Amino acid sequence: MSEPGDASITLDIRGHVARIGISNPGKRNAFTWAMYDQLEQIAVRLHDEPGVRVVVLRGNREDGFAAGTDIGQFADFADGAAGVRYERRVAQVLDALTRIPAPTIAAVERTAVGAGLAVAACCDLVVAESDARFGAPIARTLGNCLPIAVVHRLRARMGAAATASTLLTAELVTAQRLAGSGFVHALAESGELDAVLEPLVERIGSLAPLTLRALKEMNRRLDEVELPDDTALLELCYGSADFREGVRAFGERRRPEWKGE
Repeated sequence: MSEPGDASITLDIRGHVARIGISNPGKRNAFTWAMYDQLEQIAVRLHDEPGVRVVVLRGNREDGFAAGTDIGQFADFADGAAGVRYERRVAQVLDALTRIPAPTIAAVERTAVGAGLAVAACCDLVVAESDARFGAPIARTLGNCLPIAVVHRLRARMGAAATASTLLTAELVTAQRLAGSGFVHALAESGELDAVLEPLVERIGSLAPLTLRALKEMNRRLDEVELPDDTALLELCYGSADFREGVRAFGERRRPEWKGE
């Protein structure tokens, strides 16, 4: 167990429901390297928990779902290869999430941004407050790049047009807007997420667990395709002066000055 205020990923299993908590107080639940490790370890553990029928991933009311990766950690990146290694590491975590046998639900309050959006997209269902916002505004904030696997998953869940418009405008879109695409399964009024989430958890927990696991695994296997290599594109962005400027500007709380180099 972590002490209050620590950045951590927690797991609470009660009956057939597992709840994964995302917490980095004061930093909008941004992921640290240790949190990625913890999330992967928990996901792997849940691969072998046959009594678990539903898994809920949730942040908290104060900090939202998750705001991406803790930007301060990028200051140590020496070149584009460091960015590639980072994205490959996060890909391992996301893959572990998709392989959890039980249905997973992302319960989103406030924001799911960057890596938070990627984590939500790995879940089978998303339940969100209607004014919760989703996006990956990296073209506005850091000047890095999403890996092709994440873009592929977003296109499958949100649709190609919605994914392109969200990423290329660097906008955050509301859950209400994404409900039309099916990315958000159910909407709740602000502050009323539990009223929508808990009946859904109860309903899924009452269904035939082996059937749900088989159907989920079929969907996962159908999503398994060989994607084009994205290494050069990731190195282009993570190795750029623009990326280093984005990280500096974030720490200095100013807008970055992009030069395209």
